[in-house]
Amino acid sequence: MKRAIVLLSGGIDSTTTLAIAIAEGYEAYALSFDYGQRHEIETQAARRVADSLGAREHRVAKIDLRVFGGSALTDDVAVPKQRSEKEIAHGIPVTYVPARNTIFLAYALAWAEVILANDIFLGVNAIDYSGYPDCRPEFIEAFEILANLGTKSGVEGKRFQIHTPLIKFSKAQIIRRAVELDVDLSLTHSCYDPTQEGLACGECDSCLLRLKGFREVGIKDPIRYAEK
Repeated sequence: MKRAIVLLSGGIDSTTTLAIAIAEGYEAYALSFDYGQRHEIETQAARRVADSLGAREHRVAKIDLRVFGGSALTDDVAVPKQRSEKEIAHGIPVTYVPARNTIFLAYALAWAEVILANDIFLGVNAIDYSGYPDCRPEFIEAFEILANLGTKSGVEGKRFQIHTPLIKFSKAQIIRRAVELDVDLSLTHSCYDPTQEGLACGECDSCLLRLKGFREVGIKDPIRYAEK
């Protein structure tokens, strides 16, 4: 069976990507990160998802991006709330974590080389992506070139491929694909600023994009939100 590394945050996008990799016949090795983000709920969700979908193995790499800060997710910076769709679509928000996908993909590449996997799956999308530069097709293409230039496997002719099956999907399309694959979306977590009880705030960009997707699909989001 083909092996693949799947980056797994526990959100809808990465969860659906893991389901796609498994449906395509890959033996999936899920990789998550405890990188100093505002909460541990994200890694807890990733563990639930990996177990539910049947990942071959799931590892959580512990790194600390708080040493640099520069993001509302890793620093003492307020998470934006109740932004309009126009505001969300314009510019790079303070929830962008500097070079995060570059760092995560580098870790995935290292593990892929160790377990002799040619394939890495990443759940980015370039439509509902909140302006993050490391979710664009140009970035993915550049990293794939790097992967094949800067590794022993690549130099010896074992080509790496970065798969982004959701790159042209809207959030609604991703949710529909998840439903088609019988993914339990109640296990996922998307919120940037959950309550102490683990409830989604319903007001950050990630929550608003998630809720918009469910509205467009016409089904109820199965996770719990804080009451306002």
